[in-house]
This record gives sequence, structure tokens and C-alpha cells, in this order.
Amino acid sequence: MIPPTDSLLKYDNPVLVTRNTEKKSPKSRSLRVSPLQPATTAPVPPPPKPKSPTGEGNKQMEDILNAMLPPREWTENNQLWVQQVSSMPCTRTNVVKLQEQLDQKLQQRQARETGICPVRRELYTQCFDELIRQVTINCSERGLLLLRVRDEIRMTIAAYQTLYESSVAFGMRKALQAEQGKNEMQKKIQALENEKKELERQVNEQKAKCEAIEKRETERRQVEEKKHTEEIQFLKRTNQQLKTQLEGIIAPKK
Repeated sequence: MIPPTDSLLKYDNPVLVTRNTEKKSPKSRSLRVSPLQPATTAPVPPPPKPKSPTGEGNKQMEDILNAMLPPREWTENNQLWVQQVSSMPCTRTNVVKLQEQLDQKLQQRQARETGICPVRRELYTQCFDELIRQVTINCSERGLLLLRVRDEIRMTIAAYQTLYESSVAFGMRKALQAEQGKNEMQKKIQALENEKKELERQVNEQKAKCEAIEKRETERRQVEEKKHTEEIQFLKRTNQQLKTQLEGIIAPKK
């Protein structure tokens, strides 16, 4: 038999639950609980303890403990094994031993001393359950109150865990959105830079055309001015010649 994981919570010896395959009436029970039988694959449990006068009180205490700390079950070789929490009272020595076991397991499993550590949380949860078991045996009301405190702590931790997971998911969504927005912005910047280069090219082309037109117009103006000046000089000379001829014609008549 492979025993379940060792725990700081104290359990009784495991009990074998077997199914009766014999024919029974419809009112017969299909399950029966029997102590461990000698076998090659299972350990031999100690003999059952004789019933005490306080058997009814022990039965009630076991029911309370089972309701507070449910038994653990596992299957081995198609057989169901059940292990309930112990109802044996504890002493100061048991508490000291529990503390030593807690420190030893924290060291063995290399639990972190600070920060979030699932291993440390699991071990302290087992230790708290064992303390609840010990207190419940002496005073069930005090144990029920501690159980209420434990459930409240678990509920608070679960709420914080849900909040943490939601915040992480929200952060991841925002990071993805930011990354997506960054890529889109980079594409937009690249498009604007390409548009800027195209506009600069067009501006340079227009400047070159403008300079060519100005140069051509300047040359044309210079040619026109030179031509105009030559025409003026020609007209002046012609006018002077005509004036001289006119004066030569008029002068003999006097």
C-alpha cells in the first residue's frame, strides 16, 4: 500500500473499505468497513482498542472532528482506504513536537522565509488544522470558533488571490494593448516619414523648376532689353539723320 502524503495533522491508522460482491437483499448495505487484514501489500494495524465507558462521547467527538476535518481517502489495488483524524488528546510534549516537525519540514522542503511561498502556506495550514484538532478535543466550542477563523482566513486569501490574478490579467491585457498600439504608432510614423520624403522630393522638384524658369526669364529679359536698347539707338540715329536732311532741305530756301 502506498500511504498518502505525510501531514502535520495527526491521523488514525487507515481503514480498508471493501465492497461486498455476494448476493444480498435490496435492503443490505453495499459497503462495510473493516480494519486492515494481514497481507503482503499492506501493513498490519494494531489490534482494536476495547470500548470504554465514554465510547458515546468519543463517537460524538469523532463525528465533530470528521465534520471539521474530513477524512482523506485513496485507492490502492482497486481498494478504497479511509483515514480519519485522530481523536486522541494531546499534551504539551505533542505541541512542542509539532513545532519541531513544522520547523523540520520547512527546512526540508526549502520553504521561503519571506514573500509568497505555497510550501510555507501549506505547512502552516496543516499546523493550524492540527491545533484546531487539539483544541476541539478539549473544547469543541473553541475548536469551532477556530475553524470559523480558519475559514475566514482562507476566504480572505482566496479573495486576494483572485484579485491578484485579475490584476495580472488586466496588466497583461494593457501590456498587449500598449504593444499593439506601439506597433500601430510605429507604422503610422513610418507612413508619415515616407509622406514627408515624398513631399520634400516634390518641393525640390518645384524649386528646380522655379529656378529654371527664373533663369530662362532672366536671360529672355536681358535679350529683350538688349534688343530694345539697340532699337532705341537705331531710332535715335535715324531721327538724327532725318533731322539733318530736313535742315539741309530747308536751309537753301532762306
